Amino acid sequence: MYLLNGELQDCVALTDRSFQYGDGCFTTMLTRHGQVQHWHRHIARMDACLKLLGIEPPDWRQIECWLKQMANTEEKAGLKLHISRGEGGRGYSPTQVTSSNVTISAFLFPSHYEQWCQDGVVLGVCRKRLGINPMLAGHKHNNRLEQILLKADVEQQGYVDGIALDCNDKVVETTMANLFWLKGEVLYTPSLSNAGVDGVMRRVVLDVVSELGVSVKEADYVMEDLLAADEVFVTNSILGVAPVSAIEKQTFLIGKLTRTIQEKALS
Repeated sequence: MYLLNGELQDCVALTDRSFQYGDGCFTTMLTRHGQVQHWHRHIARMDACLKLLGIEPPDWRQIECWLKQMANTEEKAGLKLHISRGEGGRGYSPTQVTSSNVTISAFLFPSHYEQWCQDGVVLGVCRKRLGINPMLAGHKHNNRLEQILLKADVEQQGYVDGIALDCNDKVVETTMANLFWLKGEVLYTPSLSNAGVDGVMRRVVLDVVSELGVSVKEADYVMEDLLAADEVFVTNSILGVAPVSAIEKQTFLIGKLTRTIQEKALS
């Protein structure tokens, strides 16, 4: 069961535009003992995407009440907030559409994430490529077909996740997380101006490293840049910060900066 506009439901209308076209956006949130982590950052990222899509933002105080209603009280769990433009409208036109639909669902914290955070994760490299789409880049809209195809590709290779490159062979992210690496005294992270998702935990990490006085360079990089790294880690809201122990056959040490960022990002 999940909440649909505050009511417990187990289905949505076939005319909902998220089902028909992926017309909307979503965010996933970590909860600790029922409390949403980084809630105001999630609001900001949703507001930015809703503005781009031309969807009226909801009453966030009401949304917060609904989230508390659905939240699991365990030490760690998750919530997904999904907003659709609404129901109706013929074809792609967003006219003649009802008010937006808000759905909220809860899920258990993935048990293997703790091991990833402690021991590191081994990544593959996706053979399929992300398209260039500056209009939607950075936003977590409801059409995730590229991520689905890349995830299937890397799983077929025997990896739990993989490095996602764009069609110009620039490093973007993984299929489920943002990407950082340390080389010398500089922390690098890919630009998301053409593809990818600007995650909430990515923003948390950028604030943490700023407080630490670590130099950060955000630009376009290729696999050779990444594979030359001293430390590599990935981030998302549920996982937090997890070190990368290997990319295919290339291994990496789990370094001091990664552990420091892990600790500070969770505080």
